[in-house]
Amino acid sequence: MTRMLVRVPATRPLDLMVELRRALDLSGPAITPVPDDEPRGVEAEEVPQPVGVVIETSGSTGVPKRVALTCNALLASAAASATALDGQGQWLLALPAHYIAGLQVLVRSIAAGTVPVVLPPGRFEPAAFVEASRKLSGERHYTSLVPLQLSRLLESRAGLIALRRFDGILVGGQATPPQLLRRSEQLGLPIFRTYGSSETAGGCVYNGVPLPGVHVRIVDGQVELAGAMLAEAYLGDAELTARTFPVADGLRWYRTGDLGEFSDGVLRVTGRADNVIVSGGVNVSLDRVEHVVRGLPDLTESVVVATPHRDWGEVPVVVTTAGHPSLSQIADAVADSLGKPARPAHIVRLDELPLLPSGKPDRLAIVAIVAVALQGDQEGEFPAVGSGDSA
Repeated sequence: MTRMLVRVPATRPLDLMVELRRALDLSGPAITPVPDDEPRGVEAEEVPQPVGVVIETSGSTGVPKRVALTCNALLASAAASATALDGQGQWLLALPAHYIAGLQVLVRSIAAGTVPVVLPPGRFEPAAFVEASRKLSGERHYTSLVPLQLSRLLESRAGLIALRRFDGILVGGQATPPQLLRRSEQLGLPIFRTYGSSETAGGCVYNGVPLPGVHVRIVDGQVELAGAMLAEAYLGDAELTARTFPVADGLRWYRTGDLGEFSDGVLRVTGRADNVIVSGGVNVSLDRVEHVVRGLPDLTESVVVATPHRDWGEVPVVVTTAGHPSLSQIADAVADSLGKPARPAHIVRLDELPLLPSGKPDRLAIVAIVAVALQGDQEGEFPAVGSGDSA
């Protein structure tokens, strides 16, 4: 059996929540949340009846995918999250609802029978978050943030007071800088580092520990996940579906494309399998370089990308809004940790980093800015080249 797929604007999350509830209880069509106010309309296709939501995503790579999630997968994810958080509660929605992290706030609210407090649409403003947090009325309070949002909230006393109102703060979407984690821990904030994706109906590993019902294994160095919250398919791409969701050992697995280690029940993700360059004949993980860079003073929100090099093939480039430290200091710190081939050859300083609507760095835009800034230079440090904010 099939049902129709309807596009619903995510700019009005409480209205979207009504449609989402109907999708989950099978009384209405499946939905695709969209990031604008385009008129509600029916897709020229049908989806299998178990599918409740289709998430359209291109991530940071620009490759479009349509992730089909069943009602059972979404609700299983919400139930596992509630178990990890020691109970259900009222949520503050601070992320766009057409992304899985934002949509799951609505799913969890439906499962808990609560109404979330919603931030005004548009760019994230700490003051708006502070004001919204005062409207929470439930016994337990939760929110879901990306690291940059958490960092900005910690810049003010009002932001810290607001964060202290929460019984659980999910932080995900990208690696959380070590300095930000340490500060949050020192302040006693109830941070849950989440790992997951649209293909897992949201975060399914909290603080390195798989949620109830989640299985983790490492195959050829890459992280694979299994559990009731896995997506049904990529709509319109049977080949990608078969390649990404293999069946083995009686379970259906999701090949994440992430490198990692799983030991004593704890998962440690070390980077993307496809985010490795060859510099001077040596494989260099840009994710590991970025991890080291973000551990340095003032570089918490920096990004590391690659650029061609005449002699070495490719080299890392640090892109940051910070004025210090110098390129040589950064390069020495990276070399001490990862070896000389990993040393960044450039640093590009921007007024602002380009961001996706989700709050993540827009890496495609950053790569384009770097290409313009360097213009063939082989190494060096480049001053701010203007605002890169595309959010």
